[in-house]
Amino acid sequence: MNEELNTPETEVPAEISAHESAADEPAAAASDEKQPEKPEKEPYTAADLLDDVLDLIETVICSIFVVLLLFTFVFCIAAVDGPSMEPTLLNEQRLVVSRLQRTYENGDILIIDCPETTVMMQDGSLIHGTGLGKRIVKRLIAQEGQVVNIDFANGIVYVDGQALDEPYTSAPTFNDNGALMYPFTVPEGYYFVLGDNRPISMDSRDPGVGLVHEESVVGKVVLRILPVSEFGKVE
Repeated sequence: MNEELNTPETEVPAEISAHESAADEPAAAASDEKQPEKPEKEPYTAADLLDDVLDLIETVICSIFVVLLLFTFVFCIAAVDGPSMEPTLLNEQRLVVSRLQRTYENGDILIIDCPETTVMMQDGSLIHGTGLGKRIVKRLIAQEGQVVNIDFANGIVYVDGQALDEPYTSAPTFNDNGALMYPFTVPEGYYFVLGDNRPISMDSRDPGVGLVHEESVVGKVVLRILPVSEFGKVE
């Protein structure tokens, strides 16, 4: 009777042990796989150095070429020489000049070459002579077809019968230096220019400058860059 009540010991199914062994196999297999090797970096050779140097030289040459194009056809730098444009521009200030535009408005400040001078006689004929032979900076007052008159007694400039409001000048326009007979009509292809410092400026009133031919204009002053404290647009 007692022997029939004895319960035999429970055996672990073989299937469970086999399953656990199989689960461990992928991890073991994964750890045995070799990681891909990184390709070795090729050594930096003299040929590589030469290529880099040539690339740098090419970049520098291209940059210089672009700068030369800009400052030949687009912009140039000009330096103020003397006090003739005070108080607007002072001696030794550096200016950026735009070469792009070829038409200008009265009141624009221009850089002008002076290879020759042109004065007008009383009968309207033009006489050409040797100019200053240097670049000057002046303000455009009148263009072709416009009538210029100056009341030197009161220092007032008139263009087409209208008195100019000139807050930029250092003093009224009292000086007549004999280059022109007033009133007169600016001839085709010419400009009448004045400096802002009217008492001392050598400009279209003076036989050394006279009327300025449009081909003598280098460009329009657009920016003052030096001194840094005066940096800004020029008007």
